[in-house]
Amino acid sequence: MSETTVEHHGHQEHGHHDYKPHWSDWLFTTDAKKIGFIYIIMSFVYFIVGGALAGMIRIELATPKMDFVDGVTYNGLVSMHGTIMIFMWVMPFVAGIINFVMPLQIGARDMAFPRLNAMGLWLFNAGALVLLATFLLGMPQAGWTSYAPLSTLDKKEIGMDLWILGIQLLGVSSIMSGLNFIVTVVKLRAPGMTWFRMPLFVWSSLVVGWLMILAMPAIAVTLLEVFLERHFGFTFFGPAHGGDPILYQHLFWFFGHPEVYILIMPAFGIISEIIPVFSRKPVFGYKLMAWSMILIAFLSFLLWAHHMFSSGMDPRLSLPFMILTMIIGVPTGVKMFNWMATMWRGKLYLDSPMIFSLGFLITFAVGGFGGIILASIPIDLHITNTYFVVGHMHYVLFGGSVMAIFAAIYFWFPKMTGYKLNEKLALWHFGFTFIGSNLTFLPMHWLGMLGMPRRVADYDPLYANDNLMASIGGAIMGFGTLFLVANYFLTLRKKERCAENPWNSKGLEWTHASSPPSANNFDEIPIVTTDPYDYGVLTPPKAAKEAKAHG
Repeated sequence: MSETTVEHHGHQEHGHHDYKPHWSDWLFTTDAKKIGFIYIIMSFVYFIVGGALAGMIRIELATPKMDFVDGVTYNGLVSMHGTIMIFMWVMPFVAGIINFVMPLQIGARDMAFPRLNAMGLWLFNAGALVLLATFLLGMPQAGWTSYAPLSTLDKKEIGMDLWILGIQLLGVSSIMSGLNFIVTVVKLRAPGMTWFRMPLFVWSSLVVGWLMILAMPAIAVTLLEVFLERHFGFTFFGPAHGGDPILYQHLFWFFGHPEVYILIMPAFGIISEIIPVFSRKPVFGYKLMAWSMILIAFLSFLLWAHHMFSSGMDPRLSLPFMILTMIIGVPTGVKMFNWMATMWRGKLYLDSPMIFSLGFLITFAVGGFGGIILASIPIDLHITNTYFVVGHMHYVLFGGSVMAIFAAIYFWFPKMTGYKLNEKLALWHFGFTFIGSNLTFLPMHWLGMLGMPRRVADYDPLYANDNLMASIGGAIMGFGTLFLVANYFLTLRKKERCAENPWNSKGLEWTHASSPPSANNFDEIPIVTTDPYDYGVLTPPKAAKEAKAHG
């Protein structure tokens, strides 16, 4: 690709003063950067809460007998851990990082609908508070999927009603965000930024927007039907009165599988931004990378029932869903190949964003291989509803989404605050996270192949050693998170300014906006004249060394 050039006029004012915290300014803001920052901070708080629940689960599972919590509490912990990590950690972080970064990358001053953006933020916080209320009023017992009839039987369980209301509020918030992402990308790109001049993170934001507005209504309708069945005598899913519980699974997973890509698609965009920067090479196969995101999103709506091979659905449906599930591995494999090809013979710099990106490639690949295994009907019938599925899901969502989230934090933190996180603490964070996550999730595959069922706290002593190993890994992983927290507070306390573009990136957010950006992002809207992602094929070692020293 040819070099990315941008015509720009006028001096960029320094925006550090725009980030002085004042509660009224932040409470009523419609600035996408501040909204994004609130999303990120709140999501990280909920990550700590969800992680604490995971720690309690692993303490219980460290030994075969139930000696830490009772069965009702354990079911509630499992239900709320999954709910918080998906709906209150990864999804709001995705909304936050897109709000902050995407308008800067396309040369826009703000999101297309600032007030709708603010409304979505506070609906998210309202929904999160409703879900947190279940800790006081009774946690739901049906798991994060809330399968019927588990979710419809006990009509006096207030925790289930709160769960339904909380997810509905979060769903409306996500639909608002998705609409904003789409319109912003379509309408507010800088002059000259054609479709195939957009950064790949912008492509991922656009695709996620479509996934949100198409998938979230499915869970909204499904949970409305659950609520009507619980309290108004309707019959949709309860078999005792002629309902069909398999219908619930079809509706839920029609949302649930695109939801996986709502969580992982931004990770694809994040990694596609970081690897070229720290390889000093243009991203390999840019157009193919963009088209693969679109294809993955399209296919995600066509293979939901591979979660249901053992459910008792019409067996004639199984083979098409198995084939489609295997096909979606092709565009995903293309992305893995292109990332590795981008690094091939590049001048690699192993700073913290790149280290976490490499961790993403390894752990997400393991999760992807597990997905291909589960796509095979004969194998799936033997290991479905076992800990193999739990291990696979966590390799995809933690090894994929969360590893990329950490990479994004280290990469864009200087842009958000003007300060650069400490590299030594970042490496300690990565080491504990990578070792702990693999020690936690890899034994789950062995447990599943041995036959240990999921969602069970009182298990056969046959599984004791592997569960103890997983619990030790969870403790290591949790300890690693403390390094990120400490890094954040120490960096803000020292207040040592870094360079405006510490990574020597070619992204528009780095080259034509201050760190942190001013209120309007740009003094004048830049004009994009050529393609993105050019680092001169390979930055000469001397120039690269100088850029490294400058950073």
